[in-house]
Amino acid sequence: MGEFDLIARYFTRPVQRAVLGVGDDCALLAPAPGMQLAISSDMLVEGRHFFADVDPEALGHKALAVNLSDLAACGARPLAFTLALALPRVDEAWLAGFSRGLLALADVHGCELVGGDTTQGPLNICITVFGEVPAGQALLRSGARPGDDIYVSGTLGDARLALEALLGHLTLPADLLARTRLRLERPTPRVALGQALRGVASSAMDVSDGLLGDLSHILKASGGGARIDTHITSNLIAACAYVSSATSPFGSKIIHQATLAGGDDYELVFTAPPDRRDAVAAASLAGNTPVTRIGTVLAQPGLQLVDAQGHLLTNSYASFDHFQ
Repeated sequence: MGEFDLIARYFTRPVQRAVLGVGDDCALLAPAPGMQLAISSDMLVEGRHFFADVDPEALGHKALAVNLSDLAACGARPLAFTLALALPRVDEAWLAGFSRGLLALADVHGCELVGGDTTQGPLNICITVFGEVPAGQALLRSGARPGDDIYVSGTLGDARLALEALLGHLTLPADLLARTRLRLERPTPRVALGQALRGVASSAMDVSDGLLGDLSHILKASGGGARIDTHITSNLIAACAYVSSATSPFGSKIIHQATLAGGDDYELVFTAPPDRRDAVAAASLAGNTPVTRIGTVLAQPGLQLVDAQGHLLTNSYASFDHFQ
């Protein structure tokens, strides 16, 4: 099977909203009047971002999900995406699964595949996603102010537990490994919540490399610090009932590492003024996603971690960095 046959069989579909999709040198997009384009790219590399034996359908889902998560953090509605795919060889069974997972998630969010590229080489997936957001309403990292509440959506840490188990660093019961592995391999981009937070959140970012590391980007852009209640974040791990049980071999250090710096959560961390708590609750309902208030933005730089009694804890939790 040649390159163009591969594209035609697995990745060519008629477009509904784009002006022009796959088949020409460029796709054509036309955002609605008064809208701005939101654009983001993410690359997934075999051996760095996923295991060689990962289910190709799950990989197709995740490849698009991590990009949609960036649109969610901006408050944008998905429009379209391009796919650049390097393949070591043509494996039709793999391509069928990968495209099925990729396009199923695309259909859920009305996000059309409009172009890209294929080549031979080590397995590498790069997606560029395009969304639209009303002019001046995009959620940014730079709007957090002292006194703002800090929130996170959904759960934290389960993907990190699954990764550690798959690497052989810890053991999980089979049923728990299956549940946490879903969080690692099939994350849920919080697209509806991001749009519902427009005009409510003062800043936002998606949690891809770990809560503290990603929150620090908001704080740097906004010029402040934060206090995080770790007794609250520890309870946001879906596996909490097991990892905190009397028979669990895991201590608080592992729980904190997973929830505070685990990575691959693809939740939203965002801030909002205290007088917008009802609006945040309404956005949570509209986005069909639970949110939890986990701390406060401070005027002075730095991250403070406190326990249930308000005592300061040592912050030794490093989030993921590709070059460290």
